[in-house]
Amino acid sequence: MNLYKLKNSNGMEIHVTNYGGRVVKLLAPDKEGQLLDVVLGFDDLQDYKKSSEAYFGAVIGRFANRIAKGKFTLDGEEFTLDQNNGPNSLHGGAKGFHHADWEVLSADTEHVAFRYLSADGEEGFPGNLEVNMVYTLTEEDAFRIDYEATTDQKTVVNLSHHSFFNLNGAGEGDVLDHQLEINANAFTPVDETQIPTGEITLVKDSPFDFHSPRVIGERIKNDHVQLKFGKGYDHNWVLNRPEPGLLEYAAGIWSERSGIKMEVFTTQPGIQFYTSNFLDGRVKGKGGKTYPKHSAFCLETQHFPDSPNHSYFPSTVLEKREVYRETCVYKFSTLE
Repeated sequence: MNLYKLKNSNGMEIHVTNYGGRVVKLLAPDKEGQLLDVVLGFDDLQDYKKSSEAYFGAVIGRFANRIAKGKFTLDGEEFTLDQNNGPNSLHGGAKGFHHADWEVLSADTEHVAFRYLSADGEEGFPGNLEVNMVYTLTEEDAFRIDYEATTDQKTVVNLSHHSFFNLNGAGEGDVLDHQLEINANAFTPVDETQIPTGEITLVKDSPFDFHSPRVIGERIKNDHVQLKFGKGYDHNWVLNRPEPGLLEYAAGIWSERSGIKMEVFTTQPGIQFYTSNFLDGRVKGKGGKTYPKHSAFCLETQHFPDSPNHSYFPSTVLEKREVYRETCVYKFSTLE
């Protein structure tokens, strides 16, 4: 497990490790010009292997989010996955990409290039999947993630990034005061096990409407049944995309307290907004601080959960000789 440090001329820094391709520190300037570490995690790299909170800062694959009952079918053949989230498969299984030792192909102060070979049958998925991933820190204070993957057999792929952000600083209270905007008119409702029902529902006049900026905590305790299923926000929004595959604005979030703003851009059709509903204060993180419920948010760009079992969702099938390419950008600035 090695550590790599990216830094630009503005002083912004991102520290990453090849274990799970994790971002372990992200230092962004606040409104006073001071650098704040805005991602949850640990001071000791070894704690990432020991923690019950498996996903801090990690790359997620082979399939981000959930697959119902850990099963899907390709060309009439059923595949059975690791059921590590109740009856369902979550984030590629218990030994998903977040626990992989990624090969580092190159690294300097601007980028780190990773590679991982996910073997045929790993966690139940078909095909030898070669994944190349590049992390880049730009002079415009943008953290860019480029994914590319190929397979020797038809398979499903859905890659994402799982940093837990708090724009007031890691361990500095909850994120319910953050203001959020999501460029989406609809979301995918879920059942009590967090699996999409198959519906695509308009967000208008609901607690899921962030088309205009709203404070996260304003409606999180609303009696809407979907908030009860997720114990808060833990849902996929259907992004407004004039043309599929282009890198476009997905969301913006900011804190008046720190003055830090983060914008998210993606080529993918969905984004999972998660308010760390299952953190409970038992995890001791950086500086000995604990991480209680709602102490972070995640904005995971992705294809829709359980896509292999919903033919009318955007496809996550990758054919032999095809190339999977997706990009996610987290851009930081300060409020004026």
